[in-house]
Amino acid sequence: MKNRKIMFMSPYHVETVEEEYVPKTLGDHEVLIKLIYSLISPGTEMAMLSGKEDWAKLPLCPGYASVSQIVESGKGVQDFQAGDVIFHYGNHCEYQVVEARDVFLRVPDALDLKWVPFTRMATVAFTSIRVSDIELGDKVSVTGLGLVGNLAAQLARLQGATVIGMDLSKERLRTVRQCGVDYTLDSGEGSVKEQIMTLTNGKGVSCHIEATGVSKVGVESLQYIGSQGEIIFLGSPRGEYNTDITDVLNYCHLYNRGCITFKGAHEWRYPTEPNPFVKHSLVRNSGIVFELMQQQKLHIEPLISHVIKPEQASEAYEGLRTNKDQYNGVLFDWS
Repeated sequence: MKNRKIMFMSPYHVETVEEEYVPKTLGDHEVLIKLIYSLISPGTEMAMLSGKEDWAKLPLCPGYASVSQIVESGKGVQDFQAGDVIFHYGNHCEYQVVEARDVFLRVPDALDLKWVPFTRMATVAFTSIRVSDIELGDKVSVTGLGLVGNLAAQLARLQGATVIGMDLSKERLRTVRQCGVDYTLDSGEGSVKEQIMTLTNGKGVSCHIEATGVSKVGVESLQYIGSQGEIIFLGSPRGEYNTDITDVLNYCHLYNRGCITFKGAHEWRYPTEPNPFVKHSLVRNSGIVFELMQQQKLHIEPLISHVIKPEQASEAYEGLRTNKDQYNGVLFDWS
């Protein structure tokens, strides 16, 4: 059979490769899957495509989140069978053999399959809520309203907060309003601090979620976090940034600078599988995301900007690099 996959050949050079695929004999705990939809993760995959990430040596087949159908199961696989539609962390490769323990969840029958890969982005965002002290009635701000930042803003609102979303992109601000976020601010217009102080009656936000991964943005956000507040670093910081670290640390240390708590919210701080000694896990969070989608409480449809064929991969990644306003949630349709 023919197998298609997307390859990062060299920095900013993307190809869709077709090759002959001969299925191997499955191990006892392996499954053969066929992709239905896979989602590009703009932050992670564009970093990989730059060729600057030591952990992602080119050439490689990228991938982040997928919904697939199981073609065949190994003899020892008990929880899944051929025909099951599953959500998993998969590459942009039409046919793949994966370990059954790496298959996350069976997809509920009534769930729109285009929404399913966004579960991964939502569980990434979920970490910022899990580590936070957000309570009903709090004011929360979010910088960076791409897929992860948008979903973090939605989840903070579901936690009971009044949410202020901030971005330089008017299109992303429009999208987050479609998703129900309370207030939006254009980061490039006027003083963000003054606007937030107006919205919070001069107190500042009790929690700020930094989802851009731009160090400068994180540092500048400290000035509008209220006393005893917290900053959650959701986006992975990339790139060099020089500043006075003593000034930054005093926001954490001194009462008159806010006495702010710094928290990291990397997705992998929680175990993959449920654990009797840890309340949260990626599987549990994914199941909750399914429920929120089914209940129409987590809005996914406004995030989908493109549903395209794998043969258009080069166009998609170029769009994500040069036209971020129009390219955001890009799904590959493998049908």
